[in-house]
Amino acid sequence: MPNASSTLMMKIGKREDEMELTVLTYNTLFGGRDGADDRRASAQIALIEELRPDVFLMQEAKGFDAAGGALLHALETRIGMRGFLALAPRTGQHTAIFIREPLKPLSFEQDGVNFHHALAILEVTAPTFHAPITLFSAHLCPNGPAVRRREAAYLAVRAAPESFALLAGDFNSASPHDPEPEGFASLPAHHRARYLGEDLQTADRSVLVHLEAAGWVDLGHALGKAGSPTVPTTDFADTEFATMRCDYVMTSQALARHAQSYEVIRTPLSDTASDHYPVFVRFGRKL
Repeated sequence: MPNASSTLMMKIGKREDEMELTVLTYNTLFGGRDGADDRRASAQIALIEELRPDVFLMQEAKGFDAAGGALLHALETRIGMRGFLALAPRTGQHTAIFIREPLKPLSFEQDGVNFHHALAILEVTAPTFHAPITLFSAHLCPNGPAVRRREAAYLAVRAAPESFALLAGDFNSASPHDPEPEGFASLPAHHRARYLGEDLQTADRSVLVHLEAAGWVDLGHALGKAGSPTVPTTDFADTEFATMRCDYVMTSQALARHAQSYEVIRTPLSDTASDHYPVFVRFGRKL
């Protein structure tokens, strides 16, 4: 499996007129900060600088609204991307979208009412697209599938097949294309209850089923990587997760036709930087 360094070298090796659109989604676990300890944030920044995505969708941007957005602006400066923050008024676990030139913002929306955390929605233009791209950074409710299905209903209507739309983030859900999460039966009951299906025995898959029924395409499945788990990372084993894929990149059918690669980034940095592994997706230029 390619690592972050090989992914970066493949991107650098392209001529400028062949550059692709690359997307990174990452649940950063409290923005990479444990109180005053920002070592995880530094590791995350190093990973972003190495991958140099064109789009970075962030979950758990905790504290990024404080002090006039100081953390948001500092991250923009470090990674050379422009950020848009969606506030999560109930939890403080904000979501964000960062874009790199030559992408240009057209409009930005945030929904902290219909989502347990928040949904960030950014419409952009890109030179290689003949129509705008709508980007969604999502973090669905961790407390149970019934709430997540309600959240998914607000996302389902965004999957117009001929639009260019990309939905990514932490869905806290299992996929119908994946095996039963490893270690699920042995999770403490209060953690297992967050993922239980109606049979109260196996992991619920209804959220992803509903999104796919609406037309969203699961790129992990479409590109043959559905079995690659995104939680937990090495440093956060034996916590609240079974071994499973709960971070997804989904697209409209029009955009899915141009997806080239999908990779769960596992490196020494990502082993320690969060409890989730980031996901990196590449799209072809000719759209």
